[in-house]
Amino acid sequence: MTRILVTGGAGFVGSSVAIALAERRPDAQVVAFDNLSRRGSELNLTRLRTAGVAFVHGDVREAADLLALAPVSAVVECSAEPSVMAGLGGSPDYLVRTNLLGAFHCLELARRDQAQFVFVSTSRVYPVKRLAGLRVEAVGDRFELCAEQPLAGASPAGISEAFPLEGARTLYGATKLAAELLVAEYAETYGLRTVVDRFGVIAGPWQMGKVDQGVFTYWMLAHVLGRPLRYLGFGGSGRQVRDLLHIDDAIELIGEQLTDPEAWSGRVFNVGGGRDVSLSLRETTSLCGRITGRRIQVEPDGTERPGDIPLYIADCARLHAVSAWRARRDPEAILTDIFDWIREHERELRAALEA
Repeated sequence: MTRILVTGGAGFVGSSVAIALAERRPDAQVVAFDNLSRRGSELNLTRLRTAGVAFVHGDVREAADLLALAPVSAVVECSAEPSVMAGLGGSPDYLVRTNLLGAFHCLELARRDQAQFVFVSTSRVYPVKRLAGLRVEAVGDRFELCAEQPLAGASPAGISEAFPLEGARTLYGATKLAAELLVAEYAETYGLRTVVDRFGVIAGPWQMGKVDQGVFTYWMLAHVLGRPLRYLGFGGSGRQVRDLLHIDDAIELIGEQLTDPEAWSGRVFNVGGGRDVSLSLRETTSLCGRITGRRIQVEPDGTERPGDIPLYIADCARLHAVSAWRARRDPEAILTDIFDWIREHERELRAALEA
């Protein structure tokens, strides 16, 4: 039987991928592997069990935990410390050991079993100063990329895989890029069938959004739970922009990649909603207000945060050239799904987030 391992399998992306695979692949046994370190991940255990996903409590930092598993056909590597602020003001030990050493251990498992390897990476592999140095203009409630740019790989369509990688990118981004390099070497040296997806902001139900990770869910949580919000940096304007991708759109791409390992092998893709599925924080506030019927006064705060950038939009032309996959859910559909989920599970969420 086909066995698919999803690491970080009790997290937002991992649990969603594992549950969807269990529902859509009756020919496969799906295993979710997680150390349950992230607050709220325990809420996903019942969902996994109900969907028929086998759960294994383990840590990617420990090679023995992974190598104790029975042989697998594919590994979807979703485990990570996902915060762009991780390591600031303290030790980066957990970050590096989870994101880089953990990826190495997952690759070793894939090498043992000659399993397909799908690596969930991030747009944060691109250097901060180069992104911050792009030409943008304020247009209404948002920033837009200008037509003329100083660097290759940047255009009004967004950031492509041709964007330069030289420079610092936050410790989080550095660990993910280093892991990408390991993925490429394992593909070349050991013949592993690998694919790397550089996702931007993924959003949807069951995401425990924070200000430094999962910002769109965080914004909706604040509207529903009555929490204060601030427009941080960039003069407190709230015009900073990110594209967003519904978790179900991400799942559909990963599912397609798992069905044809050879066709996707050795590829690296930027993946996101693109310009059409993007929002500034000001636009997000307006949309959340319309969906919830609750208006929040967001305080401007010009404090600059390390690693912040005014705009990131994924140019997915490379991906679109080889696949019919497209981001199908628009911002209103994404935020509405998040709102409905919060209202349905408000009591559990308050307990998990306020503990």
